Parts: sequence; C-alpha cells; structure tokens
Amino acid sequence: MTEKRVPFDIARYLDSEEAIAEYLTQVLADGDADELLCAIGHIAKAKGMAQVAKDAGLGRESLYKALAPGSKPCFDTILRVTRALGVTFTATSTHANVVLEN
Repeated sequence: MTEKRVPFDIARYLDSEEAIAEYLTQVLADGDADELLCAIGHIAKAKGMAQVAKDAGLGRESLYKALAPGSKPCFDTILRVTRALGVTFTATSTHANVVLEN
C-alpha cells in the first residue's frame, strides 16, 4: 500500500494573526526581498487571494503577478497588499544598545 503525500503548504498554518506576525517577522529578519514577496503571497493565500486583491484595489491576476518569484512590484503595491492583509511594519534601530561617549 502506498502512502499519498501532500506537498507542504505553509498557508495552511497561517491561521491566526500571531502566526502571520511571527512568520513575517522571521522572513523580514532574513532580509531577502524575494522571500518577503513569497511570504506575503503565502499570507494572501491563507486569507483568500480574491478578497486580498479586492481589498488592495488590484485584480486577482495583478496580485499573483506582483507576488511572483522574481517580480519587482512597486513599493506602493506592497503597502496596499500588506494593508489589505492587516499587516503593518514597524522600524527599530539595529543599534539600539549603542552608547555614544565623548
């Protein structure tokens, strides 16, 4: 008897705001732009691509193209999509513990 294996789909596990925030935080920490687009795509899939596209003011096909590997979407597009996902970005200093002395 053969086992049927289902491909891993991270979108199935992005079922809470906390899971989404943790996933996106880890991807942002890695600093890879293509991975960020991929992660946003996974989150959009988890929330429903058609609804995310509508909320972002994009066509569904435009959303798929913007999040495709190797695409270079405008920053405005990324902001519109992340807002539609309910995601905000917060900046922190990487030098927060540096003390300057004279």
